Amino acid sequence: MNILHIYKDYHPVLGGIENHVRLLAEAQAAQDHQVAVLVTSRGARTEILDFNGVRVVKAARLATIASTPVSFALPWQLLRQRPDVVHLHFPYPVGEVSQWLLRRGRATVLTYHADIVRQATILRFYLPLMRQVLRFVNAIIIASPPMRASTYLTQHQAKLRLIPYGIPLERFRAAPPEPDLARARALYLPDAPPSPTLLFVGRLRYYKGLDTLIQSLSQVPARLLVAGSGPMAETWQALARATGVAERIAWLGDVLDEDLPALYHLADLFVLPASHTSEAFGLVQVEAMAAGLPVVCTELGTGTSYVNLHGETGLVVPPRDPQALAAAINTLLADAGLRARMGEAGRRRAAREFNLPAMVERVLTLYGDLRTT
Repeated sequence: MNILHIYKDYHPVLGGIENHVRLLAEAQAAQDHQVAVLVTSRGARTEILDFNGVRVVKAARLATIASTPVSFALPWQLLRQRPDVVHLHFPYPVGEVSQWLLRRGRATVLTYHADIVRQATILRFYLPLMRQVLRFVNAIIIASPPMRASTYLTQHQAKLRLIPYGIPLERFRAAPPEPDLARARALYLPDAPPSPTLLFVGRLRYYKGLDTLIQSLSQVPARLLVAGSGPMAETWQALARATGVAERIAWLGDVLDEDLPALYHLADLFVLPASHTSEAFGLVQVEAMAAGLPVVCTELGTGTSYVNLHGETGLVVPPRDPQALAAAINTLLADAGLRARMGEAGRRRAAREFNLPAMVERVLTLYGDLRTT
């Protein structure tokens, strides 16, 4: 099968959707499908390369407006493709409208990763076209049941297909060898005194809610590891200093991919304090659960509390509530037995619901069904 994925960015750009597209594309290519990814470049020239069996077309980027790359080259590159199936990854208006206009392939699938939340100006202009795109596509993949309630999907319930995200869980299940743990400890926790350890992994964007976690830390006897970088880094570091907790936060920046499993196994608890519905799933929770970590997350009405089940794999609290977040963290830090039980439940849930082979098979089955109808 000839498969074409369309989004705005791809590896080595870091991000949840970017990582998902890469995992799916490479897994499909490993099953001998012809897979291409059409995205935008970081410059004014189009690049075409092969990466782990996937043909990556990076169309020249003219500008970036409200986190949306503008590329006149992308529709031209799309016109040159000969796919059987086009898989759009929403939201990226340029890619979606290009496929709606050019209608490449025999079927079009759209994964609805998240609502457009903060780019209100773009949404106001894009909404009429977005409605056309949603009517045009043959199927819409959602990763969690709460996404069915999105205002923009109300009229398309018959097209929705529930396919939870999957990741290669084996990377996180077993604790790395002691030399790897020792190296990670020396690299990311030099001279740190013994203390309960909280872990946050993700891009430092407004909707991640790290400000709430920083504000809660004054009530929590623990240190915090922050793995990731992003536009809110300086603002949140200033907040940590103003709150008096800066000495208990290690800002690790972009951690090497091979070091992530060790970080999960060095921590006692994983926290995803997301504040807005732009956080639609939280795949980092699955990584933590696969490593046996209990999770504290927030109830956003999205997939965060579908992944992390309150009272089973961790605790769920209201967003933007430092007191509630601190209380949940302290409850788990005070009870090692509870952490162990929730961590083990998380391992089982990740293996059952969020494994990569199951996701890939479900997506390929959907492609096949659409091509024969």
